[in-house]
Amino acid sequence: MKHLSRDQIEAMEKRFRVKFINSLPGCKSLNLVGTVNGAGQQNLSIVSTVTHFGSAPPLLGYVSRPDAVDRHTLSNIIETGSYTLNHVAESFFYQAHQTSARYPREVSEFEAVGLTPEIRDGITPPFVAESPVQIHLRLVDRIEISANGTVLILGEVSDVFLDETFIEDDGNIDLEAAGTLAGSGLDGYFALKKLARLSYAKPDLELREL
Repeated sequence: MKHLSRDQIEAMEKRFRVKFINSLPGCKSLNLVGTVNGAGQQNLSIVSTVTHFGSAPPLLGYVSRPDAVDRHTLSNIIETGSYTLNHVAESFFYQAHQTSARYPREVSEFEAVGLTPEIRDGITPPFVAESPVQIHLRLVDRIEISANGTVLILGEVSDVFLDETFIEDDGNIDLEAAGTLAGSGLDGYFALKKLARLSYAKPDLELREL
């Protein structure tokens, strides 16, 4: 097994190091963040850092890169306090990836990449119509991470839209049935294959498959 020290990592060529560190955590969830600003301009961007922060209240967070350059998604969320998360599926992952391009503010990524904005009653930011799992969140906290200037956006789940057949008897969402993809690094896309669901782990009980 190869050992890489911090000094060796720092000595890597910049683009090589970025890809290496980005893929180091393994596969992560993939979501498209849908936002709109006060002028009605829609925005869509792909993120791979969404994390569960609690169930009561239901909180999800994701990390935004530093706003040293104009971050349309971040500024829209701060302006309106509302946004959507939309699972990426195999049928449109090329278009989802293309949203990472730096389009001008006046260009809607929905139009640029060929995805469909879906507006639901009482909810301002757009969903991705092609997405199998759609989540509406309201901003509850913005936490600046001093180590590298990134921003943790923490949102409370307000509404969820999905096919009810994806919800298993115990409340678990069957992501394989939904067709949700996972991502690794900056450009790797993976289909999900469930191996098993296991029972709650206790010291005195053997694990069993659910």
